[in-house]
Amino acid sequence: MTPEMAPEMERRIFIRDFRLQVSIGIHDFEKDGPQTVVVNVDLLLGAAEAAHGDRIANVLNYDVVHDGVVALAKSRHFNLQETLVEAILDLCLAQPGVIEARVSTEKPDVYKDCRVGYEAVRRRAAG
Repeated sequence: MTPEMAPEMERRIFIRDFRLQVSIGIHDFEKDGPQTVVVNVDLLLGAAEAAHGDRIANVLNYDVVHDGVVALAKSRHFNLQETLVEAILDLCLAQPGVIEARVSTEKPDVYKDCRVGYEAVRRRAAG
């Protein structure tokens, strides 16, 4: 198949059900210590400029995203899940080739009968 006949391909990288201990919350008891937060990240990548050649140097290394989320989670206290999600979105959209990021967080231990969380999607600004 020639390049001009190649079908359009959508590429994504994701991290699912990433469980972290995060200092997060507005209540006094939440400020006493970290709690479990489940993070999901889905990244839409732009078209590949060249073949990856089976080399990590030619693709987005998800270690960068994983380790960046860990560093953010350890960096400070977050009052709101929204603030943590926004920081993760900033990290993801700073990576070369990422054109859209969807990030969600859940605090699974808040209620016994459900999970609560926040999700946001942001696209890289054109230009």
